[in-house]
Amino acid sequence: MAVETQAVQKPLPFTAAVMGGFGAFAGVFVGASNGSVLLGIALGFVILAVIAFGAMIVGAEHERPVKFGLVTLMAVAGYFLGGAPGFLVGLIFGFVFGVLIYWIGMGRYRVPLPPYLTSGQVLWHYSFRTLCGAILVFLITPILVVMPLSFNAQNFFTFTPEMLRLDPAGYSLKHYRDFLTNSEWTSAVWNSVRIAPVATFISVTLGTLAAIGLSQSHVPGKRAIMVVLISPMIVPLIISATGMYFFYSKIGIVGTYWGVVLAHAVLGIPFVIITVTATLVGFDSSLTRAAANMGANPVTTFFRVQMPLILPGVISGALFAFITSFDEVVVVLFVGSAELQTLPWQMFTGLREQISPTILAAATILVAISIALLSTVELLRRRSERLRGMSPS
Repeated sequence: MAVETQAVQKPLPFTAAVMGGFGAFAGVFVGASNGSVLLGIALGFVILAVIAFGAMIVGAEHERPVKFGLVTLMAVAGYFLGGAPGFLVGLIFGFVFGVLIYWIGMGRYRVPLPPYLTSGQVLWHYSFRTLCGAILVFLITPILVVMPLSFNAQNFFTFTPEMLRLDPAGYSLKHYRDFLTNSEWTSAVWNSVRIAPVATFISVTLGTLAAIGLSQSHVPGKRAIMVVLISPMIVPLIISATGMYFFYSKIGIVGTYWGVVLAHAVLGIPFVIITVTATLVGFDSSLTRAAANMGANPVTTFFRVQMPLILPGVISGALFAFITSFDEVVVVLFVGSAELQTLPWQMFTGLREQISPTILAAATILVAISIALLSTVELLRRRSERLRGMSPS
């Protein structure tokens, strides 16, 4: 069977059918916003199939004018159907569909793939990636919805007509001002800020020492010890919180600062153990033996030899532990107190009792902090791989 090594134009019915499927998918959203999903699917399939058929007849030599015309057509149609927001959606759809028509119709999707793949394997390759993309969209959509809602000028948890029209009067920073000036919110932020770093320090110290100890070959029962140490990550949080409450109440630290700190530290230790253990997989133990032969004691060996090499894993674990402490709400409800309300606790209270839209501003800020920290984790992971020679520099 012949294989394709370069882009080859596909049959017109194939291109029209595939693009019709994409049009039907887009028609689901357009139809839902206009009151008829089935009509949107049908019209989306027919319209995009006809456009793709015509574009392939015109040919690749007129690709740029066709794309520009499609973007213009969909932007204008979007404006008449939904105003300014519809105009923006039409621009996006027009650009994406214009690229897809020629990407599929001219067979460009085969170019980056190995030439020996069969049609079924090519279909699975792109279907799998489409499924992963759909799951990502499903997971990230709630976050993307919260962010613009945090700029709502009204005290609502829904998009107002002014916001949908992109009217500047519908947007405001009032919820962010309330978050930064309201004593309840600033007190909650301060409690989180003074609890999370200390809990992170304890988690990093104990988790790093545990990971180094478990990396030694002579330690008996390593698997059982590892299961016990990472159990706070596995056991349902409500069970851990209940156990902490009864244990801490016996020793008198429920409702105290150190009670909350220790509870958060327990939750962060598993993340440190896992990240540091992963870093130690590529660690050359002969370096520590060489340091010992040169007269270095264990403490000096750890700080001068081991720590610089496993530092990316330690920092990654610290960031995960910090995020866990900063975002945790269930445990602090059990072992905290009214004076130690953290930011997640205040958000929970605001949602349950006050229905305050300031929650949206707080959630947006937390998302931004989490993205920044996780981006740092990814940069450290890549740096660690380069240091260990696992990826090109």
